Amino acid sequence: MKGIRVLVVGLIFSLLLSTLAFAGLSGKLEIFSWWTAGGEAEGLNALFNIYHKLYPDVKIINATVAGGAGTNAKAVLKTRMLGGDPPDSFQVHAGHELIDTWVKTGFMEPVTFLYKEEGWDKVMPPGILNIVKYKGDYWSVPVNIHRANVLWYSKAVFEKYNITPPKTFDDFFAVCEKLKSKGVVPIVMGTKDGWEAGHVFETFLIGTLGAEGYKGLWTGKTKWSDKRVTEALMLFDKMLNYVNSDHSALTWDEAGQYLIQGKGAMMIMGDWTNGWFMAKKFDGYGWTLAPGNEGIFDALSDSFGLPKGCKHRDNVIAWLKVLGSKEGQKEFNMRKGSIPARTDVDMSDFNEYLQSCAKDWNKDKIVPSVIHGAAASEGWATEYKDAIALFVAKRNVMKTQKALIMAAEDAGVDQ
Repeated sequence: MKGIRVLVVGLIFSLLLSTLAFAGLSGKLEIFSWWTAGGEAEGLNALFNIYHKLYPDVKIINATVAGGAGTNAKAVLKTRMLGGDPPDSFQVHAGHELIDTWVKTGFMEPVTFLYKEEGWDKVMPPGILNIVKYKGDYWSVPVNIHRANVLWYSKAVFEKYNITPPKTFDDFFAVCEKLKSKGVVPIVMGTKDGWEAGHVFETFLIGTLGAEGYKGLWTGKTKWSDKRVTEALMLFDKMLNYVNSDHSALTWDEAGQYLIQGKGAMMIMGDWTNGWFMAKKFDGYGWTLAPGNEGIFDALSDSFGLPKGCKHRDNVIAWLKVLGSKEGQKEFNMRKGSIPARTDVDMSDFNEYLQSCAKDWNKDKIVPSVIHGAAASEGWATEYKDAIALFVAKRNVMKTQKALIMAAEDAGVDQ
């Protein structure tokens, strides 16, 4: 009994020392991300506020680089990481972007110890745990789950013209034709940052290939020469006849203004759009899934890890604990427009869309987003992105399909 008492007292003392160590944190914490627009910036600030209350003597440096999907931020990050100047922690998409780019190359420390201390492996689903795990260790803390394949629409426009949200490609193009005849931009898109067209096309691939066929593109089970990929390109080409003519000058959120102003009817974009709408105090939007995507959840997750050689390691560990906490996940995701990575967060305070999204996550077939780093390595995803961006300008189905086949071959996937 005496030995047990000594052990318990020792454990309590160790925990107390640990708590006091973190309570006395000071110095700086540099957080690198691309969260600058609307709800995403509000969500990040909510995390900063929680951290500041716990560790008021730590100065947070918000090192954001504007550009949706991290198009600009990733280039800056790579320069810093290769130059031996890592930020204390940085936003990275869970999956291949995390593992292939930074873990396999030896730039990260495992954070398995935090999963054990905090019990995150008991409250996060396998679909998330599996994409932050490599060789038995966890390498980042997912702060959310996003859905990429959402079709947002203006309720006012749909009601005015008595339109039912489309489910199939035939429905979608019938709606586009009707809206075009009324002088409304049927489908809005911003392609200024280079990734948005690849995002939309990803949902077309899901719509023609189905869940298993789409997932097979990234493993070699489905060939990029498949006639269903050709069909997706042809349908995407057809869609481009109905988009706003100024798409190349707009980012995704700038294009979203078309819906807010009632000048445009539909937009295919991830559910960060939900957070952006909330930040804009706009509630006149409805949602369905992209054509042919019913019953499929195109998923991605934002996460943060522990870079080797970061200047303020203890401060980062405290940051990661905030990210994985119930409070952190709730306060962040309610603003960001995503659902928590934890399954034990009370969803009753979340809006109608997010509650429906959480239900779908538990019942739909899950597929990984390529444009957001979950499905393929960063190099492959970049070749994919560039091929689709060029397609928007040149509209050549055959050449684009060949480019996609070559991208898969470059990634080491037999075609």
